[in-house]
Amino acid sequence: MPFDFADLRRRPDFEAPNLVAVDATDRLLLDEAATSLAGLAPGELVTVGDHYGALTLGAAHLHGLTGIRVFQDPLVGELALAANAAEAGLSDVSRSLPLSPELFAGARVVLLQLPRSLAALDEIVGLIATHAHPEVVVYAGGRLKHMTIGMNDVLREHFSVVYAGLARQKSRVLTASEPVDPPVESPWPRTQRHDELGVGLAVAAFGGTFAGSKIDIGTRALLEVLPQASPAAEVIVDLGCGSGVLAVSAALARPAARVIASDQSASAVASTAATAELNGVADRVTVVRDDALSSQAPGSCDLVLLNPPFHVDAAVEPGVALKLFEAASRVLRPGGELWTVYNSHLKHRDTLAAVVGETRQVTRNPKFTVTVSVKA
Repeated sequence: MPFDFADLRRRPDFEAPNLVAVDATDRLLLDEAATSLAGLAPGELVTVGDHYGALTLGAAHLHGLTGIRVFQDPLVGELALAANAAEAGLSDVSRSLPLSPELFAGARVVLLQLPRSLAALDEIVGLIATHAHPEVVVYAGGRLKHMTIGMNDVLREHFSVVYAGLARQKSRVLTASEPVDPPVESPWPRTQRHDELGVGLAVAAFGGTFAGSKIDIGTRALLEVLPQASPAAEVIVDLGCGSGVLAVSAALARPAARVIASDQSASAVASTAATAELNGVADRVTVVRDDALSSQAPGSCDLVLLNPPFHVDAAVEPGVALKLFEAASRVLRPGGELWTVYNSHLKHRDTLAAVVGETRQVTRNPKFTVTVSVKA
């Protein structure tokens, strides 16, 4: 079956005319690494951050590579890669693994779509430098508008040789080789105590987790009103759990409740599990890597807590929040509550009322609004 980059799709991730499944960075990475890829044996290539499969399937098609190990932080990326691979007849060329020593053991080439976060980059390249083959070469590409000198600095902490290639179509590839010896000791996950919350909450975070071990101000706004949220709730869901602040806070405040923390990010799920362990509630917080609560039964919970994103890549896309509102509505029992915090300039209230049920404002400031929606 012929392979064509133009056939790649993003589903089940959000699809829109201004959103693409393959970009100039994917193509540049494959071109820059072509000589290294041509001589690889099965299992010697790892791809990281391959958004929808362009790097993995492109390498398999162009160079006949198999045994490709893949890490994609978002679950929708894994699902899109699997669907694109099936359509291209390439389902047997790769396997997905967690971000772990096993992912990189013995790897000779790593193709990396640069993450936005320097913390995420540090965690990834630290594992590569420690566990890959000593002659590994890392090709790390990104869009120029998202790249910073700090990325070069992170790579230089772990590799002796780092250089930048020429830009093409507003993308650039950084190439790193010769891992430092001894390798830098991993600081992940990082932890931070937040005694200002009164319960002495400790937060753990791996590199790719939003806000790290800090607590973002939107989450703080929702925390302030959490005691008011459905006090009798027996099953509570933290949708888009991040580092697990809301899930663990709910578990600490309500020992009789069962708490489910759900996120599509592998880093977030690992961070929430670590945060729950730090705070002694791991036995009462079930952590699930899931796409919009797809594994949860309809009408199965009493309370959903949500701090939704509103970006897809660099684009503002209201459909992202809508998908989560619909998921919350599906899993709530009649009379159950969705408590949502969002940027005050966004017009979510009417949407919440239409998708979930009667919605009222709980609190508002110039930056954030908290609402409660009651399932009809």
